[in-house]
Amino acid sequence: MTKTVNHWIGGRTVEGTSGQYGPVTDPATGAVTTQVALASVAEVDAAVAAAKAAYTTWGTSSLAQRTTVLFRYRALLDAHRDEIAALITAEHGKVHSDALGEVARGLEIVELACGITTQLKGELSTQVSNRVDVSSIRQSLGVVAGITPFNFPAMVPMWMFPLAIACGNTFVLKPSEKDPSAANLLAELASEAGLPDGVLNVVHGDKIAVDALLDHPDVAAVSFVGSTPIARYIHATASANGKRVQALGGAKNHMLVLPDADLDAAADAAVSAAYGSAGERCMAISAVVAVGAIGDELVARIRERAEKIKIGPGNDPTSEMGPLITAAHRDKVASYVTGAAAQGAEVVLDGTGHTVEGFEDGHWIGLSLLDKVSTDSDAYKDEIFGPVLCVLRVESYEDGVALMNASPFGNGTAIFTRDGGAARRFQMEIQAGMVGVNVPIPVPVGYHSFGGWKDSLFGDHHIYGNDGVHFYTRGKVTTTRWPDPGRDAPGRAGVVLWRLLV
Repeated sequence: MTKTVNHWIGGRTVEGTSGQYGPVTDPATGAVTTQVALASVAEVDAAVAAAKAAYTTWGTSSLAQRTTVLFRYRALLDAHRDEIAALITAEHGKVHSDALGEVARGLEIVELACGITTQLKGELSTQVSNRVDVSSIRQSLGVVAGITPFNFPAMVPMWMFPLAIACGNTFVLKPSEKDPSAANLLAELASEAGLPDGVLNVVHGDKIAVDALLDHPDVAAVSFVGSTPIARYIHATASANGKRVQALGGAKNHMLVLPDADLDAAADAAVSAAYGSAGERCMAISAVVAVGAIGDELVARIRERAEKIKIGPGNDPTSEMGPLITAAHRDKVASYVTGAAAQGAEVVLDGTGHTVEGFEDGHWIGLSLLDKVSTDSDAYKDEIFGPVLCVLRVESYEDGVALMNASPFGNGTAIFTRDGGAARRFQMEIQAGMVGVNVPIPVPVGYHSFGGWKDSLFGDHHIYGNDGVHFYTRGKVTTTRWPDPGRDAPGRAGVVLWRLLV
């Protein structure tokens, strides 16, 4: 019998009642191993109601109570790393080491949430006028929601809900229906850590569930990570309904390689950043911009390394790259490679025919490398989200920056050079939210914030770090004057204060 992934509402598993289910496949075999219940509007309403009821006590709980739960939660996540990673590999397909890395990056934000006491400190200015003090505090919003993508089914949820609940909110998570099991385990472990029922809820579903969250009057804020078209829709719809929104969209991350760069280091970085996790990550390097005469040598070194990457099932310890999430996505990624030559590119490596012996029905694709790609080609313009690396050629640093800044995306970027002055200039001139200097995937650590510019982010706040705390809280300023019992006559305090303020 096929396993069913159900919802987690009010601290317990709740069977789906909509009658609608989605298939969950093992990407290495192509076999459907699980079905996931797809929520109706009524089921989303039940999750929001559970979160709203829990907020009446969690929203006024002490910081000590919240952090005590989070410290226990962090210990449980650490103890269950392999179990979480195994679920990710089984449903997403990434190799176990990548899955473990994903869990570790999520744990960083749990650790940040454990130290929320310092992040929520207010400010006080005394004696701004005669016996008048002004204080500012940050308070929770209420019920908040997260809508997360398939490519990081544990990490991206952990970028959201630990910080949100540490700030005193309650949370409704709608993970990807393609790999839903990790989200349920995260919720179960939170309950085991002592998180009160209803503080964290998980509803599975498709667009019906998403729209129900965007329209729900009791949801105060929505966090989203996914493609740019959906991010734009999430932002427009939720904002129109009066909600606070952070919607992180797609990317086309460039790596500029200057003539003075260490080409071996640059080639190593390009291969790991382009093909790691099968390219299914928004911080993948998908375009290398080679400056001057180094292009041929750089491409040769990238090809040499790429041809040695072993592709196989994610649970095989010798595999370095796994399959893609679905057959449909594999076919879409392949179409960019098969159409590249007709659009002027030189196909250096074509991975579209790759198969793995014994797993012929898996969603396999090999590594592809396209050289001399033009900026008007589909392979350059679109976010491919697969193991396809484009190389573009420019004559100068200025040409490279101009090319990169012309992209509608502005998520992450990198420069490889030995010249500190060029690196500093690049850092200031490039139009992207995250910059790496000789670092190909510049994902900030947990106590800084993650987010892009332009079509890579809709909303004013980046995710986690200080921006995350500000997103999940709102400010309040109080101006106070108390009469001095030794100086103020009875009945005079109000008159004095009125004159002061006007």
